[in-house]
Amino acid sequence: MANEHKIEINKRDDITPQRLKQLRRDGNIPGIYYSATSKDSLPIFITKNDYHTAIKSGARIFNISVNNKKQNVLFKSVQYHPVTEEVLHVDLYGVRMDQAITIKVPLLLMGNAIGVKDEGGILNQPLNEIEIQCLPADIPDSFELDISELGMGDSLNAGDIKLDEKFILITSKDSVVASVTQPMKEIEPVVELVEDEAFLDDDGEPIEHEEGKEGEKPSEDPGGDTSAADKEAESE
Repeated sequence: MANEHKIEINKRDDITPQRLKQLRRDGNIPGIYYSATSKDSLPIFITKNDYHTAIKSGARIFNISVNNKKQNVLFKSVQYHPVTEEVLHVDLYGVRMDQAITIKVPLLLMGNAIGVKDEGGILNQPLNEIEIQCLPADIPDSFELDISELGMGDSLNAGDIKLDEKFILITSKDSVVASVTQPMKEIEPVVELVEDEAFLDDDGEPIEHEEGKEGEKPSEDPGGDTSAADKEAESE
């Protein structure tokens, strides 16, 4: 069952960028509150100390006061700075404790897969959380899935997670949540040796040299011209 924790919120009327920067400099986190039944969102802010205390409490449901009326909320969205990871903005979503909501819950893999331990495989976890539907008071901290019997080439799907009757799985039952695969092998590049094109004919065949055998004088062309030395010898 989800724990509850009270946090103090403050309404903010000035929503200009300058005011947002000033709020953050003063140690506050701007945000908005809205619910399925509210027509408009309410700009609010909370202190950083209250936010971190609320998160450390482990609660999933938080109590706030809106227009002097108690309201149960969830942190629907939290925006972080891309570099410093500082919290920049929060969305508080009002819920009714008697109406089911859709929420994502962390998925923890338990045990050592035999495909990794004994067969040298690699464990993959495509999904770190699954989406379910339940009453706000029943929101679990996480779900656990035993992967001890997962062998090489095996996989487990979201449908393999054992859920209590009070939970409805929204994530597709066929979605792979864990698998063991072969480690990638390093492929050595294959270098093809290309014969020197200077020794290939037009058909790509090697050209045979027309030199005679070793020690044999090449035959003279009977129809060819005599050399200049022969002509000179004949004239003498």
